[in-house]
Amino acid sequence: MRRVTQRNPAHPPLAFVTPAPASGSMTPQDRRVIFASSLGTVFEWYDFYLYGALASIVAKQFFSALDPGAAFIFALLAFAAGFLVRPFGALVFGRLGDMIGRKYTFLVTILIMGLSTFIVGLLPSYGSVGVAAPVMLIAMRLLQGLALGGEYGGAATYVAEHAPPGRRGAYTAWIQTTATLGLLLSLIVVLGTRTLLGEAAFADWGWRVPFLVSVLLLVVSVWIRLSMNESPAFRRMKAKGRSSKTPLKESFGQWRNLKVVILALVGLTAGQAVVWYSGQFYALFFLTQALKVDNATANLMMAAALVVGTPFFLLFGRLSDRIGRKPIIMAGCLLAALSYFPLFGALTQAANPDLAAAQAHARVVVHADDAQCSFQGSPIARETDFASSCDIAKRFLAQNSVSYENATGEAGKPATVTIGAKSIVAPTAVVGRGKFDDASMRRIAAFEREVAAALEAAGYPAAADPAKMNVPMVIALLVYLVILVAMVYGPIAAMLVELFPTRIRYTSMSLPYHIGNGWFGGLLPTTAFAIVAHTGNMYAGLWYPVAIAAATCVIGTLFIRETKDVDIYAMD
Repeated sequence: MRRVTQRNPAHPPLAFVTPAPASGSMTPQDRRVIFASSLGTVFEWYDFYLYGALASIVAKQFFSALDPGAAFIFALLAFAAGFLVRPFGALVFGRLGDMIGRKYTFLVTILIMGLSTFIVGLLPSYGSVGVAAPVMLIAMRLLQGLALGGEYGGAATYVAEHAPPGRRGAYTAWIQTTATLGLLLSLIVVLGTRTLLGEAAFADWGWRVPFLVSVLLLVVSVWIRLSMNESPAFRRMKAKGRSSKTPLKESFGQWRNLKVVILALVGLTAGQAVVWYSGQFYALFFLTQALKVDNATANLMMAAALVVGTPFFLLFGRLSDRIGRKPIIMAGCLLAALSYFPLFGALTQAANPDLAAAQAHARVVVHADDAQCSFQGSPIARETDFASSCDIAKRFLAQNSVSYENATGEAGKPATVTIGAKSIVAPTAVVGRGKFDDASMRRIAAFEREVAAALEAAGYPAAADPAKMNVPMVIALLVYLVILVAMVYGPIAAMLVELFPTRIRYTSMSLPYHIGNGWFGGLLPTTAFAIVAHTGNMYAGLWYPVAIAAATCVIGTLFIRETKDVDIYAMD
């Protein structure tokens, strides 16, 4: 790296650093920049992912007034709330980043993230303060989402603007590992706390510990970021007096730039997001909810897959400097769209072979009058909202993660559940004073016992049998999913940076990234499980990521230009 002094008549002299030649090796200063940006971002993602790792416990602590199935969907929806506001964080902090600088903006974001996560560990449960508990939880999730909306664009831009030409993919790939490493760190802390305290204590109060210890990570992250200097590209732009006074207007009020923002969303980040969340979050939820693998085992297998798969982020980032960003990202989306259905089927066979065998030999079918069936994916439903025989039948099967088929029954007749050759008539409940009456409760309990016995007789397991689980195969399948994530995620930071000029880069790249990841990706677990709950098919939720990934592959291939050889300084 060499130091140059640039003079501008309207501004005082300013020293800044220009990138080293592409052929030069990574300097100590380069390593400090990458380490400082990446480590702080790892901690920030750790804070964000704790909630996802503890979604089932959060559902019981904060949404206990709801029907159990609705509580889990609502817990996922509260998780998604943080993603929904990320684009607004991108607008607020992206504007500040383009006006006052990258360094100070994402120093603020990590303070907001860290403090809101710490407070989650102190919140009272629904049993203590009632409806105020989920309201406060969602408020903290919104603050986390706003902060994260300003974080990623700043970190990616900061590293890319320090990188020498021809090596931006390799440099920014380190930032791309942080989300996965943050998830891995959250899983390790959750597993460690769970093991030390025991399952009962962890479910009661120990779940708060991972949130509370995040304050230590916050202190380290703030100290690291205070030691950082402003990026050379931003300092050069300021020295020349070319910084934007209205980055939002320039980014989204001019069609020349707005069309690039739109293409970046639908042709890059939407597909990248659903592949990312399918490969890491949805796969974990699928193991625990659909395949009934215990939480500790599922987390360990996912952690192992992340350890094996994380170096591929660096590999694909470096490879994108040679062959281009676009072909790698598009290939990842295409492979995901083509392989998700057979892969998740193989995951069922490897993780819970008894379940796979039962599904093959003893199909479960619900025959019901469609007029009696409610939308099973509702996130706000109470138990009494599902009083028809159709709802009672489907609700019990969904809560026990039993995949079933739907068949149209005779109009006006009660629903029946067929398990292999056995058919069981579902009861209808009577609601009075906000609950089912005693006679209804007895009929429902008898029905559930009969269905449970029939499922057991047909070979449906209550939980995955660890002795029959093909652990190496499960980990191999999860590693494949992480590799797909690395393909779409490893090169994308460099590509987004290279699409926009320095004066509006933070703002322009942050919005499509966070709409893609916050809305298309963040809503994936909630949307997929709502689809599964309504259709009864445990694989039906995969249609969402398959459709989005396929659409991104087509649009990106046709309309997105390759950027690896772009000179980001010439763009100014």
